[in-house]
Amino acid sequence: MLTAKDFMTKEVITIKPEATIEELARLLMKHKISGVPVVDDKNKLWGIVTENDLISQNKRLHIPTVIRLFDAFIVLGSGKMEVELKKMAATTVKEVCTSKIVSITEDTPLQEVATIMSEKKIHLLPVLRNNIVVGIVGKADIVDAMSRDAS
Repeated sequence: MLTAKDFMTKEVITIKPEATIEELARLLMKHKISGVPVVDDKNKLWGIVTENDLISQNKRLHIPTVIRLFDAFIVLGSGKMEVELKKMAATTVKEVCTSKIVSITEDTPLQEVATIMSEKKIHLLPVLRNNIVVGIVGKADIVDAMSRDAS
């Protein structure tokens, strides 16, 4: 049975939290990748950032609906507005990256990796050893591993 260490990309391209949005965009375009782990100086995982995080900077802002009830104003759906505004105004990677990261280990079986990606709608999974990034698994890695496992 294949595990993550058998099909992960071992030469992981990463970015620092302090990098600019422009540096991130250039990195993704140069390497033709859809996202990268965000790591500190010791290669410890800090977050993950994808093309979707960049795209969210340019989306239209949804202004929440406000209703008036007696003498009070009630804002509907305002919880996300502050988060959306911060992402749209971001200038560094740490302001747009996702810090709630789903990760795997080198020993995670192929079927479990595929299940995590499918159920959680995640396209990139960092592979960690002692919270240090040692690899990354993307959708193409899964498809390639499935074709090898079937033969």
